[in-house]
Amino acid sequence: MGFFNKLKEGLTKTRQGFVEKVSTVLTFNKTIDEDLFEELEETLIQADVGVNTSMKLVETMRRRVKERKLKDASQLREVMKEEIAHILVGDNDELGLNVDKDKKNVILVVGVNGAGKTTTIGKLAHRLKKENHRVLLAAGDTFRAAAIDQLLIWGQRVGVEVIHNQEGSDPGAVVFDACKSLASRRDNVLIIDTAGRLQNKTNLMEELRKVGKILARELPEANVEVLLVLDATTGQNAISQAQLFSEVVNVTGICLTKLDGTAKGGVIVGIRDELKIPVKLIGIGEGIDDLKDFQAEEFAEALFAEEEA
Repeated sequence: MGFFNKLKEGLTKTRQGFVEKVSTVLTFNKTIDEDLFEELEETLIQADVGVNTSMKLVETMRRRVKERKLKDASQLREVMKEEIAHILVGDNDELGLNVDKDKKNVILVVGVNGAGKTTTIGKLAHRLKKENHRVLLAAGDTFRAAAIDQLLIWGQRVGVEVIHNQEGSDPGAVVFDACKSLASRRDNVLIIDTAGRLQNKTNLMEELRKVGKILARELPEANVEVLLVLDATTGQNAISQAQLFSEVVNVTGICLTKLDGTAKGGVIVGIRDELKIPVKLIGIGEGIDDLKDFQAEEFAEALFAEEEA
């Protein structure tokens, strides 16, 4: 219950900007009619769920009303909670990070600068080390001295080695050295930081593609997870970023950071619905242990929890 309460508390702003507004719509509209559905759709869009997902969600609710012969608008709150949980679960066959203790594992971390990549890497390294994995970090964002320094600080804090080079050096060379180190040592997890400059999309694509080729050549048998870090406070921009990175690399999972500081957490529903990429990790605080596995039902329960408590 400790984590659930923290998640519930972390979602306070999103709940106020989303669930409470939905509840207000349902409270003031006692009967279920087309005006109610239109108002719900507008509320969902304003809550950063996204236009397409909001329309789909409301259409599903229309069907549920007919199937269950619902008459009272207050009954729709539970229906919405069910449908949001259903969207977030998805196929439910790709949840959880793909890390195998009996194999070499690579977690390639991508995302725009400022989304929280390096902090996420540090917290993830801490967590995997606690789970008895032997972790190695690679400072592949060589375009910012601050990124290298920040990763070195995390490496010292967590107690793991960081493969790095000087600012401005070739990120491919850093990744190559890290792959050689992973292959020749007892370490079984390599986490790679990458640059996230969107100003020049072509350079970004070329760099990430080169990294992908190096991983395929040097560690052909490794489990490779491509984790996209998105900042929840950016709302709909997070979906745009996810679409861009999906064009460049095969994103296998999403880590949504800063959920505790935003009213735009509803974007997680749109991301899962539109992109079909599983949300695997969420950040709900500043602490080193505040990076948690994403559990769809638990998230929906915490999102809708306040009025039910």
